[in-house]
Amino acid sequence: MTMRTLLTAAAIISSAFGVSQSPSVHDSFNSNVAPLALVGADAQLSAAFTALDQQANPVLPEPWAKADPADSLYRLAREALSRGDYKRAAEIFHGIPERYPQSAYTTSGQALYYEAFALYRSGDLNAARERLNQLKTRFPAMAKSDGASLLTRVCGELAKRGDESCAMSIDSTARGGSDLATRTGSQGRNCSPDADEDSDDRIAALNALLQMDAERAMPILQQVLARRDPCSVALRRKAVFLVSQKRTDQTANILMSVARSDPDQETREQAVFWLSQVPGSTGLLEEILKGSGDENIKEKALFSLSQQNEPRAQQALRDFATRETENSDLREKAIFWLGQNHSKDNTEFLRTLYSRLTNEDLKEKILFSLSQQKGAGNEQWLMNIAVNSKEDIELRKKALFWAGQSGVPISEIAQLYDRMSDSEMREAIIFALSQRQSDRTAIDKLFDIAKNEKDPELRKKAIFWLGQSHDPRVQQFLLDLINR
Repeated sequence: MTMRTLLTAAAIISSAFGVSQSPSVHDSFNSNVAPLALVGADAQLSAAFTALDQQANPVLPEPWAKADPADSLYRLAREALSRGDYKRAAEIFHGIPERYPQSAYTTSGQALYYEAFALYRSGDLNAARERLNQLKTRFPAMAKSDGASLLTRVCGELAKRGDESCAMSIDSTARGGSDLATRTGSQGRNCSPDADEDSDDRIAALNALLQMDAERAMPILQQVLARRDPCSVALRRKAVFLVSQKRTDQTANILMSVARSDPDQETREQAVFWLSQVPGSTGLLEEILKGSGDENIKEKALFSLSQQNEPRAQQALRDFATRETENSDLREKAIFWLGQNHSKDNTEFLRTLYSRLTNEDLKEKILFSLSQQKGAGNEQWLMNIAVNSKEDIELRKKALFWAGQSGVPISEIAQLYDRMSDSEMREAIIFALSQRQSDRTAIDKLFDIAKNEKDPELRKKAIFWLGQSHDPRVQQFLLDLINR
């Protein structure tokens, strides 16, 4: 996945994308809003690509047997594990049952389990498997819960390294076969759609498929996706992501089938979303936009189209943006994604579409989208909107703001103030100047307005924004005003 994908995916995942909302001149606006929104979403999406089998350290129980002869050893082992010294932690945990077989830390199975975990994290997988098999014999209750999930992760690593017995075990567990039923029992199964590796070893087994070859993994994933029982929702969601990472001739069709028929809404949405990572999915995504009545599904399809590296995908977005029968919020999303793809065709399309629209919200989104396309001459196009008295005043103010953010020379904005008679536009110009305080010309113009503007409200605005600057001249200017 490219960095562009990671950054732009935020709008779809969080459904809280708001960078296209330019402020009124009364707002305390931070010009970093857009990048911050994208970075926040980056964190959500990139989490899906964290090494799926590298779990965080578990939270070990606090020492509970202070009078126990092994208490001090448990504390040392706990400390070593928490700081990532896994070999040392394994050694100390191993010593507890050897030296103190009657210790509560031994008879509870804690020492053996955490020794296995430390061995797993240190990379000694065969020793970790051996300890977990001992756990299964000596402490079956613990082996059925935490031990089962850890054994699946250990076996997943071994399967990647060619261990055939582990590969067969992973296959069985991922399919939800008899091996799993024997080890966990239906009573202990986690049926939450949000189950993860820490609570369900079936999902840990699916994660292990990520590094296995597609020929072996895909039949298992398809079998999981075909399930419809209530306890398979979390499995199907995970399987959708894993399928998207396997490059086969059937990947796109499998995800499309899920998008059409899976009974779980989120699973369907994720299938469409992950089509963004499958080259050649444009035709399938176009089908969704034309045939689906589900707006959430369409929203995901628009994002996925924006990630397809072919002209047909961009044309599909342009076509959707023009459809007056579609929900205006979805049309706004299409306009946004067009703005993120810097092409001459998209620039010309958005400018032409603006002139045809009557919906002011859609026109506003076009202003924002064009402001994101640097070097395409959109700065002056936005200024032309700002000075056009036939345009809606709010759109003119927003066009001026985005023109200022796009790099229009501050001298041009300053000169516009003297030519503009409308007080609302003058106020918008003051705000645009305030956002370019690193430019001395902007501060000079604010000084001029604060001293010479006849409208007291506009003078107050200029004085306020001067007070927010770090220009060394401001302090004396404000002092002179106070003492006048």
